[in-house]
Amino acid sequence: MTEEAQRIGAIIGAPPEAVRQALSRHGVLRAGINLSNFLLVSSRTADGGPAGVSPDMAAILAECLGLPLAYVPYESPGPLADAAERDEWDVALVGAEPQRAAVIDFTPAYTEIEATYLVPQGSDLRSVGEVDRKGRRIAVAARTAYGLWLERNIQAAELVSGEGFDGAYRHFVDRKLDALAGLRPKLIEDEKTLPGSRMLPGRFMAVQQALGTPKTSGIALDYLTRFVAAAIETGTVARLIAKHGVTGLSVAAMPSAR
Repeated sequence: MTEEAQRIGAIIGAPPEAVRQALSRHGVLRAGINLSNFLLVSSRTADGGPAGVSPDMAAILAECLGLPLAYVPYESPGPLADAAERDEWDVALVGAEPQRAAVIDFTPAYTEIEATYLVPQGSDLRSVGEVDRKGRRIAVAARTAYGLWLERNIQAAELVSGEGFDGAYRHFVDRKLDALAGLRPKLIEDEKTLPGSRMLPGRFMAVQQALGTPKTSGIALDYLTRFVAAAIETGTVARLIAKHGVTGLSVAAMPSAR
């Protein structure tokens, strides 16, 4: 067992057999991984598998459970969430959002990622709060955690959805939209390549990256919640972020109770 799994195991103890059974109905722990989040899946292994903070968290969880691990990768979070009712994965590492909570039970977050806006050259927008106005158009990647948040909270502006961040970016540039919604680290990169563009200060929300199980596996939620709290408390999450050299990913606050 790795040192990280030992540290966490010393706090949360051995998993109840009912939890192990709930999370290994197919003989392994199947971990759903969102490949489109470049902060959490920041590279690939030699055989093309996912590598980064999320895959490492799944591997440590499997060790704590004493289970073999199988990654189940998805190109974006929407299809991953859809698969919750199709018995394709046992635990998923994905942004926690109320729409997804209809079919997925979530732990508290283990990391947070700020989301804000990029505006084009010559824009008169100066703050996040000015974006939601009648006549404004916002490009956003469909079915992302921050996109779902905007769907619930934008009152006056129009959302223009694209397939993935690249699709949203094309809408923003080609259709000359007023703002591009995205994760701050990605927008920093785009700001450098799009002449005259600038990122608005502050944020409109922070994406809460958590562990989730299908509603049918809810018996495991308490154990997973304690796992997340211990991973934060022991410094495991912080060390994983440092290990993969990720900028723009923050350790979430400790859950209020474990």
